[in-house]
Amino acid sequence: MWESESELVGGRDYGNGVLGSSKHGVKTDGFELRGQSWYVATDIPSDFLVQIGDVGFHLHKYPLLSRSGKMNRIIYESHNADLNKIAFNDLPGGPEAFELAAKFCYGIAVDLTAANISGLRCAAEYLEMTEDLEEGNLIFKTEAFLSYVVLSSWRDSIIVLKSCEKLSPWAENLQIVRRCSESIAWKACANPKGIKWAYTGKPPKVSSPKWNEMKDSSPSRGQQVPPDWWFEDVSILRIDHFVRVITAIKVKGMRFELVGASIMQYATKWLPGLIKEGMGTGMGDEGSNSSNGSSGSSSWKGGLHMVVAGAKDDPPTVQAKDQRMIIESLISIIPPQKDSVSCSFLLRLLRMANMLKVAPALVTELEKRVGMQFEQATLADLLIPSYNKSETLYDVDLVQRLLEHFLVQEQTDSSSPSRQPFPEKHLYEGTQRGNGPNAKMRVARLVDSYLTEVSRDRNLSLTKFQVLAEALPESARTCDDGLYRAIDSYLKAHPTLSEHERKRLCRVMDCQKLSIDACMHAAQNERLPLRIVVQVLFSEQVKINNAIANNTLKEAGESQYQPMISNRKTLLEGTPQSFQEGWTAAKKDINTLKFELESMKAKYLELQNDMENLQRQFDKTSKQKQTSAWTSGWKKLSKLTKMTNIETHDIGSQLPTAADQTRKTPRRWRNSIS
Repeated sequence: MWESESELVGGRDYGNGVLGSSKHGVKTDGFELRGQSWYVATDIPSDFLVQIGDVGFHLHKYPLLSRSGKMNRIIYESHNADLNKIAFNDLPGGPEAFELAAKFCYGIAVDLTAANISGLRCAAEYLEMTEDLEEGNLIFKTEAFLSYVVLSSWRDSIIVLKSCEKLSPWAENLQIVRRCSESIAWKACANPKGIKWAYTGKPPKVSSPKWNEMKDSSPSRGQQVPPDWWFEDVSILRIDHFVRVITAIKVKGMRFELVGASIMQYATKWLPGLIKEGMGTGMGDEGSNSSNGSSGSSSWKGGLHMVVAGAKDDPPTVQAKDQRMIIESLISIIPPQKDSVSCSFLLRLLRMANMLKVAPALVTELEKRVGMQFEQATLADLLIPSYNKSETLYDVDLVQRLLEHFLVQEQTDSSSPSRQPFPEKHLYEGTQRGNGPNAKMRVARLVDSYLTEVSRDRNLSLTKFQVLAEALPESARTCDDGLYRAIDSYLKAHPTLSEHERKRLCRVMDCQKLSIDACMHAAQNERLPLRIVVQVLFSEQVKINNAIANNTLKEAGESQYQPMISNRKTLLEGTPQSFQEGWTAAKKDINTLKFELESMKAKYLELQNDMENLQRQFDKTSKQKQTSAWTSGWKKLSKLTKMTNIETHDIGSQLPTAADQTRKTPRRWRNSIS
């Protein structure tokens, strides 16, 4: 009744992907589905039941035995020629793949597509449908379709690789994943000008079309293909397949900043909690392994009003495990170059890594990467909650470690100035690292802002505050206004500090580096120790004297107020932006203090003149009190004696003149007698 005839393949068309045969053992019009079972549409009753999960296939034994080596071996090893039922619960591809394989055994035309080829290829390998049983068997046909159709198409390679997610480890062992990854990597690294295949790359600010909506999406001849055209397509892959593709792309020499950008896009797609408010990246893709409901609370702001994710209840076990695996995989494939990804992305990835308890070695590696680009960080990204049940709200120890990594990197760079570890010419604009001093100044402003924010936490110890504030060298800060603002904020939040602790806190600040506005505020700050206030006033007086001296030197050829205006601008430029924002509310008080200071100066001059007059009067009065009555009496008598002598002398000086005249007259007489 059964005829053993070889299948004659007629008109194999790889473009349409149709497999068929001109002759088959059992004439049938196809398969019929009745409930959960498939039946062959033929007059010959079935004699063999194949159970695949919950689906049963009522087939005939001979067509299956003629093509499947596994069927032959099972029946032979059972020593039961009448065996009429078999179950394959571990068949890759499931009932869908076995349906196509069974149709192929019956000679029914099978449409091969990118969506079903991987499952059918794995099922053919499972059923051992080799050339030893029949020439042109299913393994040969599926391999030919993979090699000549799928791997030559960008879109089909992506779809096949996506379909391999449910076929592990069969797809790995059959090299389907490796071959598709290599094909995708080769096409991604090709010159964008020569791209002629279809891709789903989205233009800026326009959502990408779905796979089933995309037919002829290849760029026109006049349209320029962007260098990131492949980002959207590879981002739909599972993390292990994405790692395979990125690894192959890196081996083929793709620019590191493009590789980093693709990793960032993949992370924002699959890690909803990583997305920061205002990034504008959609999350409604069905490929995300997290619920869309979590996207509403994924955006977060800095400050004490931030909701600490993970502090209430841990995320679901499966979701947390998947996201932990994604983070660990992404950390391992980030290019080693300094600016391959942004510092903000690294910090947000570090935040999720701490929350999900990623492997410590990978967390340390990520911290070192952040230290390389620490000057690019922002305050909002640094406000990472403490997930290890610490007393403080924010993870201050983490920021301390990041700062240490930054200083180590800076010291390494300064010790080898001629070293250029990254000679690539292709860099994102604005991502190149500045010189050491500029980087340290930016980090100093960032640390001062961070200290101001975390100082409001009453559980923050004075030692942690002091260690973080003193971690940077003195040359990193040209102005200590930001540090003074942080100290003042800490004193407000910790009113119970002792005098010794307040002095210890204020030692981290250099009063000579405060601006005039900060000095005026500090002079009236009752929270500061008295010694610090005196130092502030002294430094302010020195600055005023220097300013007056400079104005005197620059007075020639310039207006009277011009030097003060330029000096004012210089002081404002040297003041950190965070400090300027913090003083906005105190401007009215500062103006009042300025007026009072001028009034006090005027009063001081008046009091100084009055003091001099009083001092002279006091000296006279004190001299009078020191003399006794006898002394004063003798002085009076001496004065009277002096006055009498003077008068007598005056009279006597006049009397001899008359006597002389009297004497002269007798002489004249005597002379005349003689």
